[in-house]
Amino acid sequence: MKLFALFATLAMLPVILTRAESLYDIPVKDIDGKDTTLAPYKGKVLLIVNVASHCGFTPQYKALEAVYQTNQANGLVILGFPCNQFGGQEPGSDEVIKQFCTSKYFITFPLFEKIEVNGPGRHPLYVQLAGPTSPFPGNIGWNFTKFLISRDGRILHRWPSQVKPDAPEIQQAIAAALAEK
Repeated sequence: MKLFALFATLAMLPVILTRAESLYDIPVKDIDGKDTTLAPYKGKVLLIVNVASHCGFTPQYKALEAVYQTNQANGLVILGFPCNQFGGQEPGSDEVIKQFCTSKYFITFPLFEKIEVNGPGRHPLYVQLAGPTSPFPGNIGWNFTKFLISRDGRILHRWPSQVKPDAPEIQQAIAAALAEK
């Protein structure tokens, strides 16, 4: 019986490997703890950012919100994923993070629960974004790393923390992605 199970597993391996999870199917929780996926954003251009409230790059929230407000009607959605892996710069609860983002930076783009973006606890979303099969593999270097996703779920670009959301290279890449239909 064990031999049969082994052969059955080996026979199914190609099917399992070809059914890689779509970016849109990965389970996430929003900032309020509600189970969801990225499926509601299918067909939109996404800018996915790991964020933190007590970081030298935290003022990028202002530019992220401005980019979102400018491009939202054309199909851009910014998705913020808080992370406490870099210098403990996101120590608060999801409630505290939400309060900070909405009261200090007036954030209206979607925020999600705090996750890990590196290491053995790396969230499956970041396995897709930065794992070995990504076009931009490698550990996330710090808070406010940005990934641009096409309307059909392709990872188009990755920018490090130092590149601001309103930098010309990001704005040009967003415009090009929004122009793709």
